[in-house]
Amino acid sequence: MDLVEQGDGFAAFWQERHLCTLATSRSGGPPHVVPVGGTLDLVTATARVITSGSSYKARLVARSGPSGVLVALTQVDGRRWSTLEGRAVLRTEPEQVADAERRYTARYKPPRPNPSRPVMEIQVTNVLGNV
Repeated sequence: MDLVEQGDGFAAFWQERHLCTLATSRSGGPPHVVPVGGTLDLVTATARVITSGSSYKARLVARSGPSGVLVALTQVDGRRWSTLEGRAVLRTEPEQVADAERRYTARYKPPRPNPSRPVMEIQVTNVLGNV
């Protein structure tokens, strides 16, 4: 998916400081929706969420294995909103986590130290919204 084609307004919206919600599927139950900080790489169409490895969302994604699990990452600012849909996988490689932490720091603030932090990488396959 070419997210650059979404335009300058879309790119700016995903650089501004907004909290997001992440929705993951629970087996046999309603979606699991939690507030998160998210970042987006337009060129690679990859969204990232840093988390704690023991969090429920991380465990849901980890259980899905290398094929990943469908998720939705959404942010809202008044009438402007955007949802990124795609497959999430959990990454623990130090270079992947460090990259995600740098991106998080640029958008929000430095995250608290967590030597066992994984990063959820979402390959964006669909975009919804009004930006």
